[in-house]
Amino acid sequence: MPRPTTKQDLILAANQQFDKLWNLIETMSEEEKSAVLDFDDNIGKGEAHWKRDKNLRDVLIHLHEWHRLLLNWVSSNQKGEAKPFLPEPYNWKTYGDMNVMFWEKHQATSYDEAKEMLCDSHKNVLALIEQFSTEELFTKKVFSWVGGSTLGSYCVSVTASHYDWAMKKIKAHIKICRGK
Repeated sequence: MPRPTTKQDLILAANQQFDKLWNLIETMSEEEKSAVLDFDDNIGKGEAHWKRDKNLRDVLIHLHEWHRLLLNWVSSNQKGEAKPFLPEPYNWKTYGDMNVMFWEKHQATSYDEAKEMLCDSHKNVLALIEQFSTEELFTKKVFSWVGGSTLGSYCVSVTASHYDWAMKKIKAHIKICRGK
């Protein structure tokens, strides 16, 4: 699926990828859902997130927290409170540290809570997207606080693209669990 460039395509992509994510999770046994994510022996999986996330809950919480980043960023800026997408003290060079902070914050969160939180934040992101026109979402410089990108690009990144990321990780986990 090409990267969305309209509001309608953005909503469609977000929902389709979200549904694919849950359909993938539903194919997992309870043992696979609760198993530790262990990618240490996999060549080519050197990025920090392969070591950070230890279970399915961690992956779901990561998606939820990135939804919250978008929701808080848009809400603050719409109220006239100029805030960057990434909260202080983080930036695009240190956002990995922010992801670790999210991971640490949710170590007592259950899988069921994470699932509910993600479903709720997905709905909230879609409700946010609904507030904007295609032009507002995909035209540069509509909102000064977005910088050189578009609001729609951020929305794609925290929905469809991030769901793709999660599915790749979950598929790799399933493959390891099933010995394939």
